[in-house]
Amino acid sequence: MYADIKIADDRPVYIQVKDYMKRLIRRGALQGDQKLPSTRELSALMKISRNTVVTAYNELEEEGYIYAVQGKGNFVAPGAAGNVSELSYEEGESGFEDDGGHIDWRQRISRYASEAERLDLMKRGIRAEKGSISFTSIAPDEKLFDLHNVKRAFMDRMSIEGEVLLNYGYAKGYKPLIDFLLRYMENKGVDLTGKDILITNGFTEGFDIVLSALGKSSGRAICENPTHNTALKNMKLHGYSITGVDMEADGIDLKRLETELDSGEFDLAYLVPSYHNPTGIVMSPEKRIETIRLLSSRGIPIIEDGFNEELRYSGSHVAPLIASAGRSNNVIYLGSYSKILFPGLRVGWVLADKELIGYLESIKRSRTIHTSTLDQSLLYQYLHNGNFEKYLKRAKAEYKRKYELAIESCKAYLPLRKLSGDGGLHLFIEFDETLPTRILLEACTRKGVVFTPGDNFYVEEGQGRHTMRLGFSRVADEQIVQGIRIIGDTARELMG
Repeated sequence: MYADIKIADDRPVYIQVKDYMKRLIRRGALQGDQKLPSTRELSALMKISRNTVVTAYNELEEEGYIYAVQGKGNFVAPGAAGNVSELSYEEGESGFEDDGGHIDWRQRISRYASEAERLDLMKRGIRAEKGSISFTSIAPDEKLFDLHNVKRAFMDRMSIEGEVLLNYGYAKGYKPLIDFLLRYMENKGVDLTGKDILITNGFTEGFDIVLSALGKSSGRAICENPTHNTALKNMKLHGYSITGVDMEADGIDLKRLETELDSGEFDLAYLVPSYHNPTGIVMSPEKRIETIRLLSSRGIPIIEDGFNEELRYSGSHVAPLIASAGRSNNVIYLGSYSKILFPGLRVGWVLADKELIGYLESIKRSRTIHTSTLDQSLLYQYLHNGNFEKYLKRAKAEYKRKYELAIESCKAYLPLRKLSGDGGLHLFIEFDETLPTRILLEACTRKGVVFTPGDNFYVEEGQGRHTMRLGFSRVADEQIVQGIRIIGDTARELMG
């Protein structure tokens, strides 16, 4: 004991000594009122300076772990020492087993937790080995991050109101950021009459809060098929029965949408009209207007996922659904900068009718109190400083180049049946139905290439088994070409 401490180079030594002694006390290795080694003895045992031990003992005394007796030394505080309880429950009583205090958590887990674990792709996906070419990510390339201006934005904001930012904030969000985002959405053509914004911890929290707020009548939700896996997962966790509507080259199939809507009631619609995940399709302006008409006439709330809206590489700007809806209040817009700026800043927003935002704010407060004010203020200052437009211009140029390279490589090397992707950070590929992409993935993994099988994004099991999503944003140019060529060669081998 004492001599086994391992001193690391990256932390103050006195803190490491203090933590080491606290662990011994908590575990019961040192008992209440037990005398501790003198500062000279402990410094010799640990091969550190005596002053370091003195500082560590002073900290331990201040925290109530030890007490000093003048002329006699330092002792363990009686209440601080660990005490292992002798539990003697009968088997099965109160969930404990006969070894005392052991709970079989699998028997105590809720349906929600069990289903969340079952649907967790991060646990069940094929992990890329080190050195593999991975097309699984659709996150931004960190090499493009504008660190200099991020640091400047942080210092600017901290110098203005640092003390405020480190205290509790407001559930609704940081007002300067809310005001900025309202103007940002207004510039997208949104009529803000009767609308307001709630700041969230990214898209996922916003979607979860909205699902929690909406009442269920039929328990049915309708969406594009395929669609965003995280959205599918959350709708299932909230107990919705999901109906998927097939996609066409310019967005959702309106005839099938109308047929499904006529088949019964729906509590909500979830749509990704721009650079759709996973297909990359942009819904045409005509389809946007007709989709809103079909859903609005039936009183169905529309949850719009503003995914990757800024990553347009060609063609004219297409306004979000909420802009096409005018003063109607049935569209709930979920926005985030995660795919174009910095995913590490978990900041998103919900733009919706003011009355609904009031309810969402209360749900937010009851769960997480508020989104990090520090994150919100940093994002606000970065945007306020005018850095976003410069960064976006540079990022779009880089992603457009990779996008064009990926398309060119897919057409050259893949035996594909269909390729889609009008922008964004990924492409969606369909092969002949005789080629299961999960088998293709297993074969490619052995060759050092991984991608996301497309069936992850479909509403029903068994759908999309011949599809894949190819994320290119974080893949080097030479690896884009090499990886796609390997996928193509492997696909041909499997197809015979």
